Amino acid sequence: MSITILNSTHRFRSLCRLQRIRGQMMTSQAGAEILVEKVGNAGVITLNRPKALNALNMNMIRLMYPQLKKWETDNETDIVIVKGAGGKAFCAGGDIRAVTEAGKIGDALAKNFFREEYILNNTIGTYQKPYVALIDGITMGGGVGLSVHGRFRVATEKTLFAMPETAIGLFPDVGGGYFLPRLQGQLGLFLALTGFRLKGRDVQRAGVASHFVESQKIAALEKELVDLKTPSIEDVSRVLDSYQKRSSLDAEKPFVLEQHIDLIDKLFQSNSVEGIVHNLKTDGSPFAQKQAETLAKMSPTSLKITFKQLQAGGTMSLQEVLVMEYRLSQACMVQKGSDFYEGVRAVLVDKDHSPKWSPSTLKEVSEQSVEDCFSSLGDRDLKL
Repeated sequence: MSITILNSTHRFRSLCRLQRIRGQMMTSQAGAEILVEKVGNAGVITLNRPKALNALNMNMIRLMYPQLKKWETDNETDIVIVKGAGGKAFCAGGDIRAVTEAGKIGDALAKNFFREEYILNNTIGTYQKPYVALIDGITMGGGVGLSVHGRFRVATEKTLFAMPETAIGLFPDVGGGYFLPRLQGQLGLFLALTGFRLKGRDVQRAGVASHFVESQKIAALEKELVDLKTPSIEDVSRVLDSYQKRSSLDAEKPFVLEQHIDLIDKLFQSNSVEGIVHNLKTDGSPFAQKQAETLAKMSPTSLKITFKQLQAGGTMSLQEVLVMEYRLSQACMVQKGSDFYEGVRAVLVDKDHSPKWSPSTLKEVSEQSVEDCFSSLGDRDLKL
């Protein structure tokens, strides 16, 4: 009897939290979380949740997707520019707290959020017109999905990039399985497993951004892009290149990982996560020891899923990767006691930063349990 009451109470609290989150989403007038402007022949989208570091929620996805589709076929729209409001962030990630609250009570948001977010990612990745993301600030997780698949991604000295999902029991989604394995050497796998943060010019040096422009020049750059008449990809490229040439800030500083890149290639070249951990511990250098300590804090299940995701994604199309990642997202959502719920609790809800992973070691995570996460969902598979 007491267990039933406890379960009912827990479910009621989750429902209340979800309703509160949804209420906050709806208090701003419809559409205010995304600002849409037509400036000449340019379509400009501003992510407008500055207090939440422009974290992407379902409302924003549902406003942004049809607008992009409309502009793609509109003869009077030649270029699309996407940016974030508030000066701190482009987009700090997806609103995963709302997603986990929904998952606890079986709400459809847990399925629909990932499905619609990945469809939006694919739209950006296949966009038929110049798409410019001005990633002037924090750009993580879901924010990476709104930028990295676009033709042009402009970083500034304020850009902070990371795919930190293994720390919350998830995996680097939004097409991470596509772009990360295509970075130089083992850099993508290193970033995916450790959640290592790249800043400023290093985001471009790593290949995540296509250009680096000083933040103070972004307004002038945007104006010049907007003023282009029927610009081709080459026209946009020329403008961005010219601004990059005039941005000398931090040019003399080496890439933050420059002295470690050969070591990353060597130590992260393995057939398993256990192999990587063994390489790091055996190497014994301060850098290797630090990475071993970082991996020891991450969800063992997430590490193994991520490793397999990137291995597979290296030879897949973006569409195939997103189908695979939707399967993985639902595997993470379906088990109420999964590491995803525990990671979000530890990092975003209680903020004790002491997740209790289950299983708690790499050795206990069976190959079969990982393989099961990649299984087809049949009729529920993502369709692009």
